[in-house]
Amino acid sequence: MNIKIDDNGEKLKKKLVSILKDHPEGLTIQELSRLTGAYRQTVRSYLQWLQGAGIVYQRRIGAVSLNYLKKDWERLKK
Repeated sequence: MNIKIDDNGEKLKKKLVSILKDHPEGLTIQELSRLTGAYRQTVRSYLQWLQGAGIVYQRRIGAVSLNYLKKDWERLKK
């Protein structure tokens, strides 16, 4: 199978969005890493990209940072 690096990145972004859509309570980077099977640093990088695109936001609660999908994220896809 010939998969370009960009294809894998797009798949991971879509997987992160899908997982966050199913978890409105928010998830940590560690939880997202476990659910995607990707390294934490990789998940962190893609979350930063999704934050910059306005699709995901992060909220710090004490020592924990939770990641959420923005409610109007589908509007941003168009």
